[in-house]
Amino acid sequence: MGALPCLTPMLRRLSLLIPLLVAALAGAAETRPNIVLVIGEDMGPDTGAYGCKDAITPNMDRLAKEGALFTRAFTHAGVCAPTRSGMVTGQYPLKYGAQNMRSVVINPPAPFTERLRAAGYHVMWPGKTDFQGVSEKNLADDRKLWVNYSKQPAGPLTAKPKEPFFAYFNDTVSHESQVRADDAAHAKNTVALKPSDRRDPAKVELPPFYPDTPAVRREVAHYHELVTAVDYSLGRVLDWLKAHDLEKNTIVILTGDHGRGMPRYKRSVKDTGTRVPLIVRWPGQIAPGTVREDFASWIDFAPTALTLAGAPVPAEYDGHCFLPTAANPPKYVHSFRDFMDESFDKVRSVRDARFRYVRNQAPGVDEAGKVAYQEVGQTMQELRRVQAEGKLTPLQALYFDPNRPAEELFDTQNDPWEVNNLAADPAHAAKLAELRAECDAWLRRCGPLADLHADELVKRGVIKPRDEKYAERLKTGSTAGDAAVAAKKKGKKAANK
Repeated sequence: MGALPCLTPMLRRLSLLIPLLVAALAGAAETRPNIVLVIGEDMGPDTGAYGCKDAITPNMDRLAKEGALFTRAFTHAGVCAPTRSGMVTGQYPLKYGAQNMRSVVINPPAPFTERLRAAGYHVMWPGKTDFQGVSEKNLADDRKLWVNYSKQPAGPLTAKPKEPFFAYFNDTVSHESQVRADDAAHAKNTVALKPSDRRDPAKVELPPFYPDTPAVRREVAHYHELVTAVDYSLGRVLDWLKAHDLEKNTIVILTGDHGRGMPRYKRSVKDTGTRVPLIVRWPGQIAPGTVREDFASWIDFAPTALTLAGAPVPAEYDGHCFLPTAANPPKYVHSFRDFMDESFDKVRSVRDARFRYVRNQAPGVDEAGKVAYQEVGQTMQELRRVQAEGKLTPLQALYFDPNRPAEELFDTQNDPWEVNNLAADPAHAAKLAELRAECDAWLRRCGPLADLHADELVKRGVIKPRDEKYAERLKTGSTAGDAAVAAKKKGKKAANK
């Protein structure tokens, strides 16, 4: 005990060091990177950096030169709401009943941004959510637009945010509804484009599953011009970062929520529907001109953001951190398709670096489905017209074949459009067995809700009854009654107050 007084000078020195240590830790926290997530809605990997012949995307191409281009980036669903739900929860929607388009889950997981905010990040999330019932109450610190969209005038520069921050930017200009818009609306959407940015419909490249007609070419050309409009938006984001001197410590992620908003792209589990652009710039951490061939997907965004923030990643998350590199990149990516609005289907898919396995579990249902919202588009109408005339090629007719095989296997290297089914080929029996087993294992990991029909999910109290407008669309085959259904629901709510 007599030696204790000798500790006093040491304690005094420690007491002086503590504030310095606290300050140092606080300074270290501020070195954590800002994260900007830019999404082109319904936008596939149709940029110059990905080799698209019809792309005019200088800002996206510049981002790829300054960072990393991911050649195997995917989402888990070919449609927006299940895709966003999985992204914001870090879990496959099959696990918690959110697999059907525009279902509202009653007790969903929390968004990863709650944990990001708890770790000290300032979260800015304006605009679209569409999370299948995931709560938005604690989603963000700020829901206001922090940078202008491409179709809007530049306007004044918004204030520099508190750091570190996570900023979300979702551009709807490339959405399916805008691909089929009339000429006046398209001109408004693409007002920022120069004459040299315009695409000649007669010269655009068509996929082999489309008939070559003027109406189809018009929509394909419109789509590419809308991607250029998203590129202008990305340019505004990059200018905003530069103006605020934020470039050096900010990760910029450019992606799309699924394939282009056209038939046989959007809503498909195949590469056309689930392969997305993913370009990431992180100065000092990712070498310029990097090309990444490992898998990265939308289910990985949540664990990646939390890892970069120094926050723990929940055990129930399904993805991995892929930045600045991936410690254990996955061997497979997975995707699914259930109700597309009113159109029933049930498809599960697994893809490795080369082959895609597709399991079709809705006998008598063709790949096109009958989605009233999709039927409005001119490309879909042309497909229906040429089909009725019996003039579709055998390859094009596959889209409307109600006798889909229970299993399909595609060699995406030799068959990038995924039209040549190899499931019955003895030479590929081992690969079929491998991917079939992986599909089974994935569904087991997702749990019992993964196999349930939407009606059963409602019955069990997992999701709310599906929107009345879908029953109306199923009956009429049209979206014309949507407004009447919405008015009816509004009247019910008013009466119950």
